Amino acid sequence: MDIGPFIFDGKEKPLQKLKDDCGFAAIFRNIGVIGDSLSSGEFESTDTNGNVHYHDMYEYSWCSFLGRMIGAEVRNFSRGGMTAKEFYTSYAAANGFWQPCQAYIIDLGTNDIFTYGGNAGSAADVHAGDGYKNPDTFLGWIGKIIDKLKTLQKDARIFLVSMMREGFDAERDALVEYVSAETATVAQKYVYCYLIDMAKYAPVYDRAMREKFAMGYHPNCMGYYLYAKMIGNYMDYIIRANYKDFFEVPFIGTGLRNDTYK
Repeated sequence: MDIGPFIFDGKEKPLQKLKDDCGFAAIFRNIGVIGDSLSSGEFESTDTNGNVHYHDMYEYSWCSFLGRMIGAEVRNFSRGGMTAKEFYTSYAAANGFWQPCQAYIIDLGTNDIFTYGGNAGSAADVHAGDGYKNPDTFLGWIGKIIDKLKTLQKDARIFLVSMMREGFDAERDALVEYVSAETATVAQKYVYCYLIDMAKYAPVYDRAMREKFAMGYHPNCMGYYLYAKMIGNYMDYIIRANYKDFFEVPFIGTGLRNDTYK
């Protein structure tokens, strides 16, 4: 057997290889996803008057697709219209979503910055472990969320997902790229925290892509499936590129450890 396909060679780029089973993403048995309509599986319907209505259909969310792909429990803590601030200040507690998990995926930003016009902020807003110092910015609230998750499961692996470019507005896409770069710096402030850089490596969510994978602004069911495939394979890439960070995944939350490989 050739183990080459399972080894990171240092040259591979994220999403260069798409595996049907998302590879090593399957090492996690439970994953919590914090997100907005993209993560809640939101679909748009139209009534007889042409009015658009929005529906969170969780079984069609990329989170559910990912769970079925990798055979893991993926807990969906998302809702259409969610912001990082709302999740931290009220939504998570009101719905019992502060739960210990082996891994978390945080996929927010569109509503915080573009729908409600909030300040994106910078990585300097994040004071790891001292979130009360973080200002009222998108990245400031992301830092608060990470700090809280660390109190629930200090060794959980945390994946921060950046927004995708859309190709319609150069100024918007530049801000998306800026936030992604700052998020990469935020990830470096925490142990076991990684960026899934959809701004750089995912397809541009432009007119050509939407013709096949969208139904209105939000993805269609094929689009959510494709997004799950990208998230899962990006996780596989991160794991293969950082093998030793993931040796002890089965020990998360158990108090067990193994120091012989370090």
